[in-house]
Amino acid sequence: MERLTSPRTIKYIMEKYGFKFSKGLGQNFIIDDNVLTRIIEGSDINKEDGILEIGPGIGVMTDVLCEHANKVVSVEIDKSLIPVLQETVGHHENLTVINQDVLKLDVLKLVRDEFGDRKPKLIANLPYYVTTPIIMMFLEERIPVSDLIVMIQKEVADRIIAKPSTKEYGALSVVVQYFTEPSIVTRVSRGSFMPMPNVDSTVIRLKVRETSPVMLDDEATFFLTIKDGFGKRRKTLLNALSSGFLRISKDQAKRALDMAGIPENTRGEALNIDEFASLSNAIYKVKSGGV
Repeated sequence: MERLTSPRTIKYIMEKYGFKFSKGLGQNFIIDDNVLTRIIEGSDINKEDGILEIGPGIGVMTDVLCEHANKVVSVEIDKSLIPVLQETVGHHENLTVINQDVLKLDVLKLVRDEFGDRKPKLIANLPYYVTTPIIMMFLEERIPVSDLIVMIQKEVADRIIAKPSTKEYGALSVVVQYFTEPSIVTRVSRGSFMPMPNVDSTVIRLKVRETSPVMLDDEATFFLTIKDGFGKRRKTLLNALSSGFLRISKDQAKRALDMAGIPENTRGEALNIDEFASLSNAIYKVKSGGV
């Protein structure tokens, strides 16, 4: 069989197995070998690594991962692709394929069962509408992975790495940067896939932080502060905080802003992660009756 990135090989597999691309499952297969090389190099994947792959498709990325990593566990939702994967990558002794929907899977148990005390790297090529929920599931539930390397829509990647006071900067930026250190692995044009999607993509690497980048009195208050801060972007923080999920009065919001040294007319998009931490700590103290 020719290389799996060959459109001719993909067409052969589709005809042999009666496979049809599912738009709902976001099935777009990489046909550019250079993209695979950049992902491996940009993710620092080596023979010591365990890999949890979500969305292997016909095994284009899986094949390369098995060659470079110590162990690969691939989770594929589409039952019709399991016999395809057996043919294309079934020869790799360091590969385990699981036919499951990752959103319905006990991923924490899977990671512990398959990798023990080692933290694998997550590699994912998914429908764009589920990528962010899956990223947040891994981060919020603190599933033990060392990195998340995901193929996402270019605009979402730009939002994740965005800095304060830019149009891309938002709640997603702050929350992901709280949990991880994000960096761009490579940009991927729509022509690198079959079938060709309507948007360009970016492979982003989220290196999970070992320790929190900020000191928090209460993490839940921190997340609500971020949510309220960006909930209504045109509102000043004074008005946004006093009419949001934190359920504090305008007087409480004013006191918290004063404690954090943030002007009342500031908008959430202007705050960096340290300032959000200071503000949330002040809000927690005000709500707790500490001041």
